[in-house]
Amino acid sequence: MPKKKIDHDHARSLTYRPKERMEILRTMTLPERSAVFEKLSPHVQQSILKQLKVHEIVEMLDHMDMQLAKHIVARITDPKRREIIVNRLKGDVKEKMEYFLRFHPKATMSLINFNYLFLSSSLTIGKAADVIDVHYDETGRYPEVLIHESGTLIGEVPLSIMVRERNSALLKKYVQPIPTITYQAEVGEIIDVLIKEGSKKVVVMDHDTSVLGIIYVDAARSLLGKLPAETLYDFAGVDDSERPFDSVGKKVNNRYRWLILNLATCFLAGFVVLAFQDTLDRLTILSVYMPIISGMGGNAATQSFAIMVRGLTLGTISLQNSAPAIWKELGAGLLNGIIIGFIVTAISSFWNGSPLLGLVVGVALVGAHLIAALAGSFIPLFMKHIGKDPAATSTIFISTATDVLGLLLLLGLATVFLL
Repeated sequence: MPKKKIDHDHARSLTYRPKERMEILRTMTLPERSAVFEKLSPHVQQSILKQLKVHEIVEMLDHMDMQLAKHIVARITDPKRREIIVNRLKGDVKEKMEYFLRFHPKATMSLINFNYLFLSSSLTIGKAADVIDVHYDETGRYPEVLIHESGTLIGEVPLSIMVRERNSALLKKYVQPIPTITYQAEVGEIIDVLIKEGSKKVVVMDHDTSVLGIIYVDAARSLLGKLPAETLYDFAGVDDSERPFDSVGKKVNNRYRWLILNLATCFLAGFVVLAFQDTLDRLTILSVYMPIISGMGGNAATQSFAIMVRGLTLGTISLQNSAPAIWKELGAGLLNGIIIGFIVTAISSFWNGSPLLGLVVGVALVGAHLIAALAGSFIPLFMKHIGKDPAATSTIFISTATDVLGLLLLLGLATVFLL
């Protein structure tokens, strides 16, 4: 049966079967419920609104454009209940859209356009024009016209088409596809749609297929700048233009500068080892623990670094508000260091027969984890603060801090306590 006929039958049943009205309404899907509700008379609508629970009204209004939702809310006679519903509706939309905007730390609610109408495909262009006129009188702006069938989005009809066609024609005849994305999509998927989508706009959908808002692609692109893939290439020290089948010469040309910079930091760690050559000559066993210190410090720093970059991407942290987060990273680093240090102390004491050596290595590991937590959390925040890409610039400084300071701590403690 055509959706238009189904909607008509539902509207008729709700109007002429008042005793079964709520039972019939609740058997419909949420999109159908919203689509049918707007076809009912104000009297029937008011009767239904009195019997629906607050969350049911909010869910139903969520499927409507804001102009229609406003008119329906006005029919709720209890002012306190009306205020609760409006606040719930606004809060839900704001929370979901702010979650969607996590794709860039500078993305704000101003990027989202709520100036749209959600019209049935069964409307004629003439009737749609009347609705648009009312909208313009109330807002002073012409809306985007999104089209639905039984509450489910099927596309848009540009105003440029509506002004050309005859008033008796149905909107359904002129529907054009429009790209959509759910507000819960992964950041990578959101960026991919905004970067590659050929359309000028993208509709942001709720998980229940209702429309949350419209984002204009050009406005989003101006925030993104470089493609996300380029950031990944920068993070790895590989030029963004390099591809798997590029020539050997091009690969070398794109990478050697990063490798030279890494070499410099390796020499810095080497100088630390050289400074404690006498200690290593007398305690060669320390060479076994040096890669453990470097490896554990590097891995711990990577964990803190990943958390901070994620926070920067979502816009939930900056250098200004980072103190509590850094302290928590230090606390986690201390506890993790104690756990790992205790394990290594026990192994070293049993293996080497020297509890003091085990204690020195264990304390060095605790220190290495603290250094890793501080470097991994502070450096990306600082790089972001001074206008640098934290993913592309932080890793060398973090690895330098963990390697140099970790080795300095191990060899220094060994020099003081074991010689």
